[in-house]
Amino acid sequence: MTHPSDTGPAPAPAPALALRDVSKSFGAVRALRNVSLELLPGEVHALAGENGAGKSTLIKTLAGVHRPDAGQVLLDGAPVVFHGPGDARDAGVAVIHQEPTLFPDLSIAENIFMGRQPRRTLGRIDHRATHRATLALTERLGVELDPGRPARGLSIADQQIVEIAKALSFDARVLIMDEPTAALTGSEVARLFGVVRTLRDQGAAVLFVSHRIEEIFRICGRVTTLRDGARIAGEPLDGMTEDDLVRRMVGRDLAELYPERAVTPGGVALSVRRLTREGVFTDVSFDVRRGEIVGLAGLVGAGRTEVARAVFGIDRHDAGEVTVDGRTLVGGAPSQAMAAGLALVPEDRRAQGLVMGMSVERNIGLTGLRTTARAGLMDRGAERDRSLDWAVRLHVKYARIADAVSTLSGGNQQKVVLAKWLATRPKVLIVDEPTRGIDVGTKAEVHRLLSELAADGVAVLMISSDLPEVLGMADRVLVMHEGRLTAEIPRAEATEETVMAAATGRAA
Repeated sequence: MTHPSDTGPAPAPAPALALRDVSKSFGAVRALRNVSLELLPGEVHALAGENGAGKSTLIKTLAGVHRPDAGQVLLDGAPVVFHGPGDARDAGVAVIHQEPTLFPDLSIAENIFMGRQPRRTLGRIDHRATHRATLALTERLGVELDPGRPARGLSIADQQIVEIAKALSFDARVLIMDEPTAALTGSEVARLFGVVRTLRDQGAAVLFVSHRIEEIFRICGRVTTLRDGARIAGEPLDGMTEDDLVRRMVGRDLAELYPERAVTPGGVALSVRRLTREGVFTDVSFDVRRGEIVGLAGLVGAGRTEVARAVFGIDRHDAGEVTVDGRTLVGGAPSQAMAAGLALVPEDRRAQGLVMGMSVERNIGLTGLRTTARAGLMDRGAERDRSLDWAVRLHVKYARIADAVSTLSGGNQQKVVLAKWLATRPKVLIVDEPTRGIDVGTKAEVHRLLSELAADGVAVLMISSDLPEVLGMADRVLVMHEGRLTAEIPRAEATEETVMAAATGRAA
């Protein structure tokens, strides 16, 4: 008879999905180099690494989009070949993307069961059964959503819940969550994490990808770190610090995320007076001086991006005045703003900052079409020289400058947007969420770049929802609440408490 103490600890569960020594190349670029990874049932596993480290390629390999050049994908310990995403889905592997892709005019239930709704006699759709099945899925996730509600108007957080429910309707056992919190508020992140914990407790294997280091430590049990396509480590998070993880990701100690600067502001470069757009923002006034970084903070929906768009002339304002270096701008004329020396790096780089099908060279060159033209024709040599110069200055990583910008990592796409506007040599630079969705190493580079621009006399207005970034970078902090400017706080007095008090309307 075997004594209970002789049996030893329970064996670890077999991986639900794994990679073994997987390599993948695209031309001369080696995206993955002998990478191994194990996703265990009942565990949330983090995938960390800088932009360009190979995370997207690894995810697409697990999801059946890419087939490895070498190595194996293992499902329940047995080698498997996914010939496409459909194969992976049928095997129980689902990817929850940062930006859900639902049919906006269909209901939640119709989106979840699109093409496979329960049928009644004569082949008619059984809407009641579809609703019941949807309710069962949302109850399993611990959330309340009306199955009959159209997807149009749902928050990004609710859209992600619908995508997760859809994955569960396919009996997904492995969920890959790619930057799921990038566009969520704090309360929405907490709700999503509750859903993730529910899935974990029900035995699902979850791969969680995020650039927010604090979230990795909050929700995950283990982490695999990639650098330059190679696996650096796969280890428990217990006992690690955020600095340890950052060091593995970037291969060095990150000396200062927020570079120190000796600030001596010059004259006023941007002056905004009593700017108003009815129903959006009211009576907004501020100045930004040469050599100064001014942070514009506030909760989502406070009107920060809308003010920036009105200042640049994308949206017309109903009242007020914008002056750049003493030159008053006419509302609704971005070309006039550019001619005056104003540049705007938008929040949504993919939709508003880049032409994804165009090359890196052409994207950087877009703001210089007039200066690089000769007798009305493009001087391609001048355009290439200009683009190469700025790509080198900003350390943009690409295979060829003629490659489509869509082939670059998110951080390098952000650098291309910055290069495009810096090539205009602006007097005033407005940057809206400059480091959203990029890794910690690239974030440090962007901060260094903004500091250098300010040191060269550029006036910088930085909009950011990342409060530590605002406090670390801004010489002054302007705070908006419900379309109004509620506070102007000097750097020495700016704390999380003072900024949040103004952002929530608790400070005059």
